[in-house]
Amino acid sequence: MKFIHLLLFSSLFFSSAFSQNEKHLKNLKMLTHGGDNAEAYFSFNGKMASFQSNNAKWGLKCDQIFNLEIDKAAKDSTYRPKEISTGKGRTTCSFFLKDGKHILYASTHKSSDECPPVPEIKGKYLWAVYGSFDIYVADLKGNITSTLTNTDGYDAEATVSPKGDKIVFTSDRSGDLELWTMDIDGKNQKQITFGLGYDGGAFFSPDGKKLVFRASRPSSDEEVNEYKELLSQGLVAPTNMEIYTCNVDGSDLKQVTHLGKANWAPFYHPGGKKIIFSSNHHSKRGYDFQLFMINEDGTGLEQITNQSMFNAFPMFSPNGKKLIFSSNRNNGGTRDTNLFIADWED
Repeated sequence: MKFIHLLLFSSLFFSSAFSQNEKHLKNLKMLTHGGDNAEAYFSFNGKMASFQSNNAKWGLKCDQIFNLEIDKAAKDSTYRPKEISTGKGRTTCSFFLKDGKHILYASTHKSSDECPPVPEIKGKYLWAVYGSFDIYVADLKGNITSTLTNTDGYDAEATVSPKGDKIVFTSDRSGDLELWTMDIDGKNQKQITFGLGYDGGAFFSPDGKKLVFRASRPSSDEEVNEYKELLSQGLVAPTNMEIYTCNVDGSDLKQVTHLGKANWAPFYHPGGKKIIFSSNHHSKRGYDFQLFMINEDGTGLEQITNQSMFNAFPMFSPNGKKLIFSSNRNNGGTRDTNLFIADWED
């Protein structure tokens, strides 16, 4: 699920040129040129990336899923990637299957051809948890080949294990936003987290044995009541989240960050001992999101980006040599958030 309103809000304030002092990022290249482009995740061979965009120049009214050929995008600013989703409803959270021939994503198109309404913000940043989201698999021509979920309520945020045999996703079918796992064909769906609060955006560790994810944990009576009331309206206020890990079966749950504010979009470093994520914990204004890296045990926090006011959705390539992420840098003072790729240097 994308910080769509935050992308628009933050990009109004600051836009900078390409990275100058981000020592881990070399040979930075811009892959998209307009609209809000986010949640770009590599194919298993590292040559493609699935992502979502609402680029109005492509005739889009809300997020749809695309397959980006990375080399083409890096060389040609006019390149338009192949649309994978149906063009109906709203989509989110795509990910390649290991065969490189299919992409899964969540969509509301079964409920309506129209984009569902964005929640009205009344002094608080909110996400809509659309109950019409289900998870589908499509081939690279955009043909839906299977439906993985078909339950009432929110099913989205699905990613695939390194072995290609398991999927983790977020669902509210049990009454709260929890992590669930299923086989690659949608069978054996099982709830693995149970704490009150929003658990989402999960990814597997490189060895496939663990998960890293973002979670809110309301504690006071006021926080609990607010969380439950918003959820009953299909809403979440994702402004207080921390990074957690657990085993794939949900055991050995550990809180990694204790930074405050919004810590989210985590992904394991290829070595399996560090986690890269986006955070605004350092910002006095709230909307400055930079990438950080931290050891799995919560030590060794390091800032990775310092350009622009929004950097998020980092993912390492399967060979660990590249990092793809979203940023509102180099947008010419517009509201655009684009995809970037860089060589990664430890």
